[in-house]
Amino acid sequence: MATPLPLFSQLPASKPPQQQFTQFTATAPPPPSPLFSSPKPAVKTHRTRIQSKFGSFLDLKPESVPEPIIFPDLPWHDPTPSPRSSQFDVIIIGAGPSGLRLAEQVSLRGVRVCSVDPSPLASWPNNYGSWVDEFEPMGLSDCLDHTWPMATVHIDDTRTKYLDRAYCRVNRTKLKTKLLTNCASNGVVFKSAKVWEIHHREFDSTVACDDGTELKASLIVDATGFGTPFIEYDNVYKTKPRNEGFQIAHGILAEVEGGHPFDLDKMLLMDWRDSHMGNEPYLRSGNSEFPTFLYAMPFEPDLVFLEETSLVSRPTLPYKDVKLRMAARLRHMGIKVKRVIEEEKCLIPMGGPLPRIPQSVMAFGGNSGAVHPSTGYLVARTMALAPTMANVIAECLGSTRMIRGRPLYDRVWKGLWTPERKSEREFYRFGMETLLKLDLDGTRRFFDAFFDLDPYYWHGFLSSRLSLGELLMLSLTLFGNASNPSRLDIVTKCPVPLVKMVGNLAVETI
Repeated sequence: MATPLPLFSQLPASKPPQQQFTQFTATAPPPPSPLFSSPKPAVKTHRTRIQSKFGSFLDLKPESVPEPIIFPDLPWHDPTPSPRSSQFDVIIIGAGPSGLRLAEQVSLRGVRVCSVDPSPLASWPNNYGSWVDEFEPMGLSDCLDHTWPMATVHIDDTRTKYLDRAYCRVNRTKLKTKLLTNCASNGVVFKSAKVWEIHHREFDSTVACDDGTELKASLIVDATGFGTPFIEYDNVYKTKPRNEGFQIAHGILAEVEGGHPFDLDKMLLMDWRDSHMGNEPYLRSGNSEFPTFLYAMPFEPDLVFLEETSLVSRPTLPYKDVKLRMAARLRHMGIKVKRVIEEEKCLIPMGGPLPRIPQSVMAFGGNSGAVHPSTGYLVARTMALAPTMANVIAECLGSTRMIRGRPLYDRVWKGLWTPERKSEREFYRFGMETLLKLDLDGTRRFFDAFFDLDPYYWHGFLSSRLSLGELLMLSLTLFGNASNPSRLDIVTKCPVPLVKMVGNLAVETI
């Protein structure tokens, strides 16, 4: 999962020199205070031993201390040789997984790229879990640090699903180092700075950085994640609610005393059991209406990543409730946390409006609407889309006719959000709206039927691989295989989301 943290900190009081331009100026305002404190990075760390006498993690501080990636030969931007050294075909703002993967793929096609980030060598903070069959086709198998041949889902105390699909944790240091190496080999130039403003002219744009540097390019890509000030969303949402769902989670990489109950050859995708709330009725009532589940990646008998997650809620489930439910669950399971090595705090907007298409700044990653509206998965999907987007960009900027300006913006945006992808996203949003209306019992019945589907369908749904026709077939099969109470849930609770989906699909088709 990813944690949406603002890239742009409070802007300095003095403003760098500007030039006059004929088009509009997009200015980054001071961002709101983040909902949560920044999580500790989880790659190379220095550790200070802190132990819990009572087996609880709530009073423990994470021990990780961030260390930057060691990359002595990274090609840094040098504005002194000539004005042309600050001119590029593409500027990509943000050096997260999506931004670096796109920079790697665009530069591979001979397009001149500059990557701008306040800390290009900073470690990525979050644990990235993925299905192995999503990373292997991208040639990134060497960036996985742990693999489980199977996954499990606990529906309740009596029903467990065993999923014959390998799952993995991504090694963030290896992945970032590999992408940086490929970018450097392809000629990508890196700039360590915060972006202050973006100015647009007819055929190019200028990025103004907080150190006074100005960089020019034909295309600006914002890959900074959620909450960016440079991407505009559909005007209709200025007067109507955005209707986003939110995934919220609290996770820890923990050393446990006396071991844990998880099989080392299986990762735990979902645990919907609530027997741990038997002695805590104040938690049980809230969980019955807005359920959370446990996600666990066991590495060693005494080392495990644990995360309590609200799959989707509207409004956001209080973060305190998530932590209290997790503490109750671990007590019931007899898991005594000795040390918290890493801590992860996630808030992921899901299923909101797409950006206005087209516009002068291209979005890629969390701010582009690519988050799976039903699951919150993002990283593998956007990394898989990078070659497709790179082809579109290279066809425009790598050609002798140099398609620029509005025709360029139109092509790249429509390359990302084709009519087919927009229609498929509407279907996934319908899945999100369905989950929002289900209580704990309804959620259990839904996933009991979902994971009984042909693996082709549930694999494809979770990985955003199904066509619209296949998604419709999935729905019909799911309804046919569901229990009578689950069918009643769908019939009584989902007509409004269904009507909205059909209406939106009709608009996309016209």
